Amino acid sequence: MPVLEHLDFDIPEGIELRTELSLRALQFAKVKGLRYDRTDGAAPGVLFGHSDECQHGNFYPPSYREIANHPQWERRLGKVHTAFKRARVRANWDWKELDCAHSSDALLMNIFCHPGVLISERAQAMLGVDSHAVPEFGFKPRTPIHNDKRDNTEIDMKIDCLLVEAKLTESDFQSARCGLISRYRDLEAVFDLIELPSRNGKVCSYQLIRGALAAHATGDSFCVLCDARRPDLIEAWYRIIRAVRSHELRYRLKLLTWQELAGVLPNDLRLFLAAKYGIHQSGC
Repeated sequence: MPVLEHLDFDIPEGIELRTELSLRALQFAKVKGLRYDRTDGAAPGVLFGHSDECQHGNFYPPSYREIANHPQWERRLGKVHTAFKRARVRANWDWKELDCAHSSDALLMNIFCHPGVLISERAQAMLGVDSHAVPEFGFKPRTPIHNDKRDNTEIDMKIDCLLVEAKLTESDFQSARCGLISRYRDLEAVFDLIELPSRNGKVCSYQLIRGALAAHATGDSFCVLCDARRPDLIEAWYRIIRAVRSHELRYRLKLLTWQELAGVLPNDLRLFLAAKYGIHQSGC
């Protein structure tokens, strides 16, 4: 398995995370000779493509080889990027969402598709998962809604009895109108509705509410995996946890940062995350 050398990129201090990731991606692409393109806009993004050697610049090679050999994982790569029709430069390149350097799903798969991660006892203990667990990306928990129906929305990943919502540069956890929230059968049983945050007539952190309801319905744990450089997202998650009525369910609602997770990852993968994402294990 290749080991990525230490790469020391010139990144200004104090810049916004999305800008930092774009700068890192550009420098990473140029140093490695990777195929890439850029979107237009006030905060341009960087997108990576496939090479002639069947590699992909947005993925660490050992992880990408595992993805290519797993049909369900490989299908996850096919979602079209929302900007490609209006902004792409190369007519023969259909951008995909996981091509983007800012993609939290790509970061999630870089880590959890790596062959050395889930065989690690330290990683298993941190996540609370079984040694034979296989990640499922884009999992649908089928949370109950009224009239004996089930929700069809996705959670980013399920491993064993752990549901995971991953975030990186997303602005928030989405807002939703009250009618969309109230369709969940167990909403009032799980939450003190007065405590749920709202803004401009909409309920905030809809994805987190969905995740907690899924954990309630399935008996699984629900973990928010985000960057330590995003205290706003961390506080948003704690606000939702405070609105949960059951102490037992609160115990199954977790927070983990990419930086904490990096501390139990294989060294070669840590070097990749440090260079491409600026993610260093906690304390480093």
